[in-house]
Amino acid sequence: MDQGAGGAPADEPIWDIIELLYFAYRDFVADPDAVLATFGFGRAHHRVLHFVTRNPGLKVAELLDILRITKQSLARVLKQLVDEGFIEQREGETDRRQRRLFATAKGEALALRLATQQTRRIRRALADLGPDAHAAARRFLVGMIDAGGRADALHFVDRATGARPRR
Repeated sequence: MDQGAGGAPADEPIWDIIELLYFAYRDFVADPDAVLATFGFGRAHHRVLHFVTRNPGLKVAELLDILRITKQSLARVLKQLVDEGFIEQREGETDRRQRRLFATAKGEALALRLATQQTRRIRRALADLGPDAHAAARRFLVGMIDAGGRADALHFVDRATGARPRR
């Protein structure tokens, strides 16, 4: 019989990791959720603001691909963020039908505030794991992405970070 993690049969669910991912995500978004609530925003607003801030000029179509939400859901969230001055839309320079998204100074400040809260939590967790923790966590998370989407995800993350692609 094939053995999986911890010596259990390979097809047996890895309950502890599954549940720990749920709990980790719950707490990872809790601090930003509280801040977002003061603006009447939710997690969809956070995701849009995050990706637009990290990728100035992001096309609406690209954002739809990243978030995998409906056009209607994105339109509602974008309208709120635009109306309240967190994001602005501009026509594409070569194709006026394109809508490119940019965070305003107000949007960048909120995105940084939320990312700072999440970074504190990540740094605390990584500090307990040793000197290679960041790279190990990155490998784990990349491994969680469907194989067909890993290269695109890494390209996107590294481009926004300004880093050389890592293998």
